[in-house]
Amino acid sequence: MLKRIIPLCVASAMTMATPIQAEEDKFIWLEDVEGAKPMSWVKQQNDVSAAHIKAYKGFDSLVANSLDILNNKARIPYASRIGEYFYNFWKDETHTRGIYRRTTLEEYAKPEPKWETVLDIDALGKAEGVNWVYKGMNCQYPLNERCFVSLSRGGADAAEVREFDLTTKTFVDTAQKPFLVNEAKSIVSWIDKDTVFIGTDFGDGKSMTDSGYPSLVKLWKRGTPLSEAKTIFTGDKASVASAGYVIFDDKTPLNIITESLTFYTAKHYVYQNDKLIPLPLPADADIKGYFKGQLYIELKSELVTDKATFKQGAVVMTPVDKLIAQTPEFSEFVSPTASSFISQINFSKSAIFVTWLDDVKSKLVRYMQNDKGEWQSEIAPFEANGTLSVFDVERDSDEFFVDYTSFLEPSTLYRLNGTTLKTEKIKGMPQQFAADKFETKQYFVKSKDGTKVPYFVVMAKDIKLDASNPTLLYGYGGFEVSRLPAYSATVGKNWLEQGGVYVLGNIRGGGEYGPAWHQAALKENRHKAYEDFEAIAEDLIARKITSSQHLGIQGGSNGGLLMGAAFTRRPELYNAVVCQVPLLDMKRYNKLLAGASWMGEYGNPDIAEEWQYIKTYSPYHNLKQGVKYPKVFFTTSTRDDRVHPAHARKMVAKMEDMGIDVLYYENIEGGHAGAADNTQAAELSSMVYAYLMQQLR
Repeated sequence: MLKRIIPLCVASAMTMATPIQAEEDKFIWLEDVEGAKPMSWVKQQNDVSAAHIKAYKGFDSLVANSLDILNNKARIPYASRIGEYFYNFWKDETHTRGIYRRTTLEEYAKPEPKWETVLDIDALGKAEGVNWVYKGMNCQYPLNERCFVSLSRGGADAAEVREFDLTTKTFVDTAQKPFLVNEAKSIVSWIDKDTVFIGTDFGDGKSMTDSGYPSLVKLWKRGTPLSEAKTIFTGDKASVASAGYVIFDDKTPLNIITESLTFYTAKHYVYQNDKLIPLPLPADADIKGYFKGQLYIELKSELVTDKATFKQGAVVMTPVDKLIAQTPEFSEFVSPTASSFISQINFSKSAIFVTWLDDVKSKLVRYMQNDKGEWQSEIAPFEANGTLSVFDVERDSDEFFVDYTSFLEPSTLYRLNGTTLKTEKIKGMPQQFAADKFETKQYFVKSKDGTKVPYFVVMAKDIKLDASNPTLLYGYGGFEVSRLPAYSATVGKNWLEQGGVYVLGNIRGGGEYGPAWHQAALKENRHKAYEDFEAIAEDLIARKITSSQHLGIQGGSNGGLLMGAAFTRRPELYNAVVCQVPLLDMKRYNKLLAGASWMGEYGNPDIAEEWQYIKTYSPYHNLKQGVKYPKVFFTTSTRDDRVHPAHARKMVAKMEDMGIDVLYYENIEGGHAGAADNTQAAELSSMVYAYLMQQLR
């Protein structure tokens, strides 16, 4: 529920150990995000890099391709049901910042639905003189009349929260005493129409964690000042965050308070009758749902009780009343196999739907209990070679959406009847590149320690295995995030059709094979993710798909750290590196923006024993004078308030100081995604592909 507040990172509790001495960092001045001197440096770098990359003779065509794809009106307008309507957020060349709109299911099923505009972000920004970026709508269930709209300046994580009325399609006016929260990294959740849980920056220096997220949970009543909100929970400043939220069994609410101690461990409480009741759950377990009186828990490590032992990766259940009474009675719901692990779990009105990953390919299974309480399962009728994404599952219905895609098959959206398992195709994306000329193959390679690591290759059917093909290897490998086969028209049009080969590595650190696959590359074992990545690169060369001269790599965020480690560990293995919104200075990462929240993944660099292994891969500290490095292209965003832009800035400055040729581009807005609208996204994406062509052909 709360555990994954942020898609990237984690904090761990303080450990008493030997501190390390600070070392001089001559480029620390670049940490001043919007300072005059750093911004002058940024603009100079942008001018030089943009001029170099945009000199590629096909650059304008790449931009045109990207804009056509991003603004294509034939793309699927994914929608979620709120009450009687289906809502969608849409961007195109007219609505660059986007519109939030709605329609009926009957209209939605039509090729060209009639949409009703609910909120126009472009118009709002123009009227208020602010470059608003839409960050989401959170409505009060089950009434679905009042909602919280989150609006960010330039795409940052910090957002202003305003109350919105779906029935009038307007922000709630002051006469109705709306809930309003100033710009901050806030967590606001509905309890009922007039009461909310809130965690935000109260300006006292005590209300936020070291990671920059709320440490307090307060109860806020409509019509009362935020300053008078009642504190019901105070978390530790060393924790990642604390939050209150409500989960439902059909329509029965259960108020939960969660303190995320790290990204992977938490304490949970039920807030009931003005009291906090601790829930006796494993600290590293995830709450997955509340269904027919039972709380469902995903285990990240083995659970041993007096009556049974439950496997790592299993989902178990216990009656909520037993849990509150401190006498949980766990029983197994589902358990993983050697190759099959849980990707998603969703609860509808009458059934539970589990999306499984079997060797990184999806299948959807429905689970229902018979009159004897026995679980019966049935597989939903979808292709087994792609990726399934289930969404819009609500507790008052057994109908929802399922999206199917693969590398070469554009997304198809189905409406699934959860009772009959009959599917109805609602919408399908047209092909946007010549996919019939390409094929996908899955390979497995042994990493340095003997672990079999899977990867996918998308290449021309008539490819010549002569080691000369420009090849792009993409990787992430962290935070239990699974990278799955998915259709990208931009990759197809601007890379595959240009003669490139695309590779997706499923390295350890991700979630493709469950929690053990992730935990295998934590902290002191981080090098295993990098060894997996190197093994894939070497296997591509051994198969003569490509060679080091023609091999490029790409990754962002944690994947940006992977890129930094890759080219500093094995510079001879690659000839192009796209390092996006990266972590690179692993000595100071925990002091920059949300960095303290990532220590559960990487370790604490302020502890000498942990710095000993972190420093072995910290890219900023592993650059060496006299080594021939590939010409790396770094990208980041000034408005990224999750991963500090100084990581990329300082790395580039240090490389240039060492006489290493490098390219750098920093988007002045865009947040952690790197771009705030389609035009920015098309330009930046095209710079990446132009750079790759310049380096790898």
